[in-house]
Amino acid sequence: MSASNRANILTKTAKILKKQYKPSVPPSDRSVLEHLLYACCLEDAKHDVTDDVFAKLQESYYDWNEVRVTTIAELSEVMAPLPAPTKAASRLKRALQGVFEKYYSFDIDILRKGNLGKAVKEFESINGITPFGISYVTQNALSGHSIPVNAGVFKLFLILDVITEAEAAKRRIPGLERTIPKSKAVEFGSLLHQLSVDFVASPFSPKNRAVILDIDPSAKERLPKRAPKKPAKKAAPKKSAKAKPASKPRAPKKTKKATVKKAAKKSTTKRLAKKKPR
Repeated sequence: MSASNRANILTKTAKILKKQYKPSVPPSDRSVLEHLLYACCLEDAKHDVTDDVFAKLQESYYDWNEVRVTTIAELSEVMAPLPAPTKAASRLKRALQGVFEKYYSFDIDILRKGNLGKAVKEFESINGITPFGISYVTQNALSGHSIPVNAGVFKLFLILDVITEAEAAKRRIPGLERTIPKSKAVEFGSLLHQLSVDFVASPFSPKNRAVILDIDPSAKERLPKRAPKKPAKKAAPKKSAKAKPASKPRAPKKTKKATVKKAAKKSTTKRLAKKKPR
């Protein structure tokens, strides 16, 4: 796709999404660490659900260090409303561990005062922080121009033909920040995130598909297809029970009395046969 066509689709995407969703703007008083941890929860989830989970985390634990030493299984229970709580808990714990190992502290607001490029490299060097988290912090904590995109956005942009398979594999969206100005980046990122989360949750939803086709009608051919239904197996005919041949009537058992009579008769016959006339 040419750069101009890509820019046109991105511009149209921003226009269509404003009609469908309301932007979510994060609180300005969050610390750099809080923006990072919120991003760990938000990556695959809706904003309102993430808000509730993030507040519950802050209420359930004494501080972020307690969260750091808590097991992923226990964190997953607190973060259960998220669509993938175990993955989110793992991101959260790894981010906290990475920050602590690098700075031996959770107060990293000093990164706001330095050079933006250097601060971004600092985050990229921290083990366990995803590209989405780095981009979210760059945009919302460091006031840089970066639009956070999750895995669902790459799926959407493949369908809309904004990126190629090779670009998706490299996690690149050429021209995104060039097309969407910094003044609109927070709003656009929020709206795009909402569509991506809805689409991943319900890829066959008529509403989600209508939004995508409103952006680009030719995307119909690239939308995911339902797997064909397997033909129902015909039930094997039940074997009819064969009638059992009638059993032969048993001869009546001889009674003891009849047996005695027969034996006495036989004995008498033998005695008579032995007596011969003289």
